[in-house]
Amino acid sequence: MGRARRARRIAQTAAYGGGVGVAGLGAIGALSYAVLRIEAALTRRIVGRRFEAPPVDAGRYGAGSGEPIRLVLLGDSTAAGLGVDHPHETIGATVANGVAAFSGRPVEVTNVAVVGAESPGLESQLERALAETPSPDVALLLIGANDVTHRIDRSVAVRHLEMTVRRLRETGAEVVVGTCPDLGAVEPVPQPLRWLARRWTRDLAAAQTVAVVEAGGRAVSIGDMLGAAFTADPKTLFSEDRFHPSAAGYARVAAALLPSVSAALDLFGERTTPTRPSPQRGEGIGPVAKAATLAVAHPGTEVAPAEIAGQARGRQGRWAVLRHRIRPAVPASTADPRPVSHETSPDAAGAASGDTDNSSGRMPSREGTSVR
Repeated sequence: MGRARRARRIAQTAAYGGGVGVAGLGAIGALSYAVLRIEAALTRRIVGRRFEAPPVDAGRYGAGSGEPIRLVLLGDSTAAGLGVDHPHETIGATVANGVAAFSGRPVEVTNVAVVGAESPGLESQLERALAETPSPDVALLLIGANDVTHRIDRSVAVRHLEMTVRRLRETGAEVVVGTCPDLGAVEPVPQPLRWLARRWTRDLAAAQTVAVVEAGGRAVSIGDMLGAAFTADPKTLFSEDRFHPSAAGYARVAAALLPSVSAALDLFGERTTPTRPSPQRGEGIGPVAKAATLAVAHPGTEVAPAEIAGQARGRQGRWAVLRHRIRPAVPASTADPRPVSHETSPDAAGAASGDTDNSSGRMPSREGTSVR
């Protein structure tokens, strides 16, 4: 079964409240779990020191006139910023400073993310976030890694994520979700666990993307964004525990999320002057499951709701637009200050991973479309 079909099945099962087995792995079976437990135990011995707590990054960022933009963060240790020492080094702080610079307004950050959080814990985080910030302008969620490592049923994880996105949208907030990172890219994790982790996390990320778009949010693929760079320069992009990102690693992830958060807030004027997706960059509009499959293979890709001829759905489900947004350049290493461009080229956009349904690796270009 291709990843697009698996993503649709997981999201549909989540919508109807069912389950597909522990972690949704089915045919992979008990042997894989035995391998997982053994290899995970070995990995815990390899991974370095544990951090006591993430820095507190809640507060006001930037300056300017007007009411502050209210940004709330929910999710796991990545959203919380575990692995860095200073509040300004977290994803929340980096995105807030970027939004403040683009908008000319201050940004007020509320961060309720919890280290070790799984998707079923998002509802309690949302209650705390809305108690503190009843009407957020935009919410940023990063979740999924612990769902895989703790073997949470994928349909259960996706259902809780979708419900959280829907509730946030009901408050009037824009929602951007950084989908499950590719745990197969974490260097201390040995084989065959790395191969299994890559498959599981990519399947979850694709299903998350389908659910987020169905709920009216935007999904951004995190994927193995730190993988190749970590192999080349592990001391720069990962923290001392060799598992959580360092300040430079978080900056790299924030650089992928910032354009989507800014677009959600309409800081680029896309609502008044819509821009068509660029086929030359591998962008386009198509079924959400196919867009999700392409996105997980290309970190930094955004998938958002779209319409064709005024219709939100086609025969294969919800329409979605896939974009490779230009992201701020982030130095690959503190020893090499030259900026690295993260813009996806048309060739890179067309190089889909092994089990995509789309042989060209591109979304189709369609006329008569509108993008939300």
